[in-house]
Amino acid sequence: MKEAKEINLKTIYKAIDDKFGIDTVILDISKITTMCLADYFVITSAGSLNQMQAIADNIQDELFKEGVRTLHLEGYGSSWILMDFGNAIIHIFNKEDREFYDLERLWADGVRVSVE
Repeated sequence: MKEAKEINLKTIYKAIDDKFGIDTVILDISKITTMCLADYFVITSAGSLNQMQAIADNIQDELFKEGVRTLHLEGYGSSWILMDFGNAIIHIFNKEDREFYDLERLWADGVRVSVE
């Protein structure tokens, strides 16, 4: 399996986009966290629980093809799915919870990353 540092953000972004994730944001938080939390947060929304699960499944499937496995997954079946891949943590929200928790504001010192 690949080391966490080798995770391809483009693969994650494409896997989300393929399942119509909404307003996907990638934040580089490596310079603002004092712990070894992660280098990147990927934050996206979905219109339904089924879509959230489809996004999570697609991310896992696409990264598995590249030899990367999920280190931790929680919230599958709830309004906030968290996927830990080591240096990248992915947050998949329903719209209401994304607005409530507002991770983009909490981590506003992070640098937005473009994969285009």
